[in-house]
Amino acid sequence: MSSEYQTWQESVVVRRGPRDHTLTADQRLLDSTTEDWKDGDPWRVLRIGADFVEGFEYLAGLGRAISVFGSARVSSADPMYTFAYQVGAALAQSGFTVITGGGPGMMEAANKGAFEAGGPSIGLGIELPEEQDLNQYLTLGFTFHYFFARKTMFLKYSQGFVVMPGGMGTLDELFEAMVLAQTGKVTSFPIVLVGKDYWGGLIEWIKDSPLKSHFIKDIDIDRIPVLDDLDEVIDIVTQRRS
Repeated sequence: MSSEYQTWQESVVVRRGPRDHTLTADQRLLDSTTEDWKDGDPWRVLRIGADFVEGFEYLAGLGRAISVFGSARVSSADPMYTFAYQVGAALAQSGFTVITGGGPGMMEAANKGAFEAGGPSIGLGIELPEEQDLNQYLTLGFTFHYFFARKTMFLKYSQGFVVMPGGMGTLDELFEAMVLAQTGKVTSFPIVLVGKDYWGGLIEWIKDSPLKSHFIKDIDIDRIPVLDDLDEVIDIVTQRRS
């Protein structure tokens, strides 16, 4: 075990347990019906800043890392759980840290693969209305109050995304990464979709509507290959070949 990995393993930071309020920090920030916005929001900046400071502090010096996204709503019996596990293991064996949202389902699978392969396994959780604990396969895990702070950490500390099948959260993360790549906010940033059967319809719609309407360019679609082969996924996302 390398000294670098040992350092990460000794730096686990996990916040668990029930919240002491009925609304999440995001809900309270975005709730325009409350009357305390004038007094509360300026002070809320301190908590927002704390999310960023904590993320920067714990993730600084992370090294090469790939984020893996996907649904929390799959069991270990799902074939995509197995694929996500293989992705996590292969990335760790290639010398990359694996970052996920820290939850169950495909996030857990990718973390488990990295963890059992002996690599750093990071989970960046988010405070949700329905409690969702961090999975147990983390060498470093902590929970953010605000989605936008958490997204910044994914984008700042990852060199690429592997996007497994997922719902609204996965789509949100995917399209944010696509926009930043399209606008040049991030460079050399591979994004790979896993599952032709799952993502094929979305890609066809993008080609039939935004592309045909000239709202996007061919290169925008070329940035998001859809693959079913594990080796191809790892090759592209780690830029072993272009």
